[in-house]
Amino acid sequence: MATKENPGEIKTRKSMSMPILIVVGLCCFFYMLGALRLTGFDNIASAITRKTDCTNHVGGDTVKVTDDSDVPTKEFQSCADKYIDYTPCHDQMRAMKFPRENMTYRERHCPPEKKKLHCLIPAPKGYATPFQWPQSRDFVHYANAPYKSLTIEKAVQNWIQYDGDVFTFPGGGTQFPQGADTYINQLATVIPIENGTVRTALDTGCGVASLGAYLFQKNVITMSFAPRDSHEAQIQFALERGIPAVIGVLGTIKMPFPSRAFDMAHCSRCLIPWSKNGGMYMMEVDRVLRPGGYWVLSGPPINWRNNYESWKRPEKELKKEQRKIEKAALLLCWEKIREIQEIAIWRKRTNYNSCPKNAPKPSFCVGNPDDVWYKKMEACVTPYPETTKPDDVAGGDWKPFPARLNAAPFRISSQSVPGITVEAYLDDKLLWERRVEAYKNVNNIIDSGRYRNIIDMNAGLGSFAAALESPKLWVMNVMPTIAEKDTLGVIYERGLIGIYHDWCEAFSTYPRTYDLIHANGVFSLYNNKCKFEDILLEMDRILRPEGAVIIRDQVDVLNKVRKIAGGMRWNTKMVDHKDGPLVSEKTLFAVKMYWVAGENITASTR
Repeated sequence: MATKENPGEIKTRKSMSMPILIVVGLCCFFYMLGALRLTGFDNIASAITRKTDCTNHVGGDTVKVTDDSDVPTKEFQSCADKYIDYTPCHDQMRAMKFPRENMTYRERHCPPEKKKLHCLIPAPKGYATPFQWPQSRDFVHYANAPYKSLTIEKAVQNWIQYDGDVFTFPGGGTQFPQGADTYINQLATVIPIENGTVRTALDTGCGVASLGAYLFQKNVITMSFAPRDSHEAQIQFALERGIPAVIGVLGTIKMPFPSRAFDMAHCSRCLIPWSKNGGMYMMEVDRVLRPGGYWVLSGPPINWRNNYESWKRPEKELKKEQRKIEKAALLLCWEKIREIQEIAIWRKRTNYNSCPKNAPKPSFCVGNPDDVWYKKMEACVTPYPETTKPDDVAGGDWKPFPARLNAAPFRISSQSVPGITVEAYLDDKLLWERRVEAYKNVNNIIDSGRYRNIIDMNAGLGSFAAALESPKLWVMNVMPTIAEKDTLGVIYERGLIGIYHDWCEAFSTYPRTYDLIHANGVFSLYNNKCKFEDILLEMDRILRPEGAVIIRDQVDVLNKVRKIAGGMRWNTKMVDHKDGPLVSEKTLFAVKMYWVAGENITASTR
């Protein structure tokens, strides 16, 4: 467990604006920024003025850095201050126009083209670079998310406390006010959390994601989600703490994850009506749960006999609710393996052969279980993958992490992904290991701990994330919905996490939630699908001040991207392929300037 510091002794770093001199290569910027962090200086701009030899050497080859200072730009203005925490597809005002039944109004509802913003979302005044992990788990700058309502509403549950200019997070939750670490240790007496068997977890209705925060100690990575609702900024707090999270809800639309993705799913007083709609929400959890995976339900109605009075709910109502949940679990062929106080744990069986012979026969879903983007949930059960032997695990045996990170995933070895062989997978792994090393030669602080929250906009087989794997960071692997091959299931089998998304729309997150954005082939993929400007503005919205961007694409595409980015208060440099300037694929490196609401800064003042 990380040692907590006295919040009064923590110095809030308020960055200065970054007029980075364009005559200095971006490689110099990252080199000097790394040196700055070590020497303790905060004024980044002061170091950039030093002239340094910035010739890059990748694999023994000299990499030419091209100057983009003469590229004409269109200046983007700052949005109004009221948009500081704007979430385009989860806008509170727009949400009220949709039905409340089944949480429809909390689902994604993106603005039409004519109502999209074409300006830059400002950071709040006083914005400070988030604390580095693991300190960020326990502290968030108040200026970054200035919302105190949860400190009052959840005071007795130890969610969050306000102390001077920081929020502190004691690690409590509604169901574990004594701390998530104690709660997790209790789960670990039943679920193999300690040995790498359980690596990927889903926390539905996560609050400020303290479960996910403390599961990192067990080397478990958790996808946490909750709606943008009356619990103001809960997902924003999670991401400020350096914990993977997205805005989301179990309503009428399928979750944006592939089938057989998670080793464990969890709900702690998440207010999801599991017993309603014919068990449809449990069926959706079953779809994303691996055969042999665990489902934890903590809180009402579990152990209702001893708790109905303290919960202030009718005894008969709770009894009926739990009976329906138990019935749905039987239909799903789940085995209840333990009930401890207010915690119930079920395990999804490994294949059909292990289901009881007298188990009820469900209605099975038809079609591709991974085709989920804006698709309605159905009250049906996702079939297990076929097995040949009675003791086979449907979907392949579980490999412990980190062994599963580089081993050939079952979806690859079983030829479930057309056109991708084991050899191609291994080649991809080696390719991205070399590319990441080349990135580090330009940006030498990638794995220093400066970048905690990283997003890969077109993740492929997840090899970029695998090459970066470190306790200091995590990667949100995004599978574009228009990608030629859907490999998000492969990514999960490697012990990584990710999500489906269409980059013609806004991502389900708050502004300023990522430190580093990687975009490999994204703009070629979306060429003639939607405007580059819209994609870049969305990248800017979710990128933190002084955050970095790496865009890899064809040179003709990158020239268009660079022209737009030049007016977005980004400092950019184009780097040739390591095989020389005649190779059409190049890489654009960028750093977002530090600026906040009310500052009259434009790209021309860099």
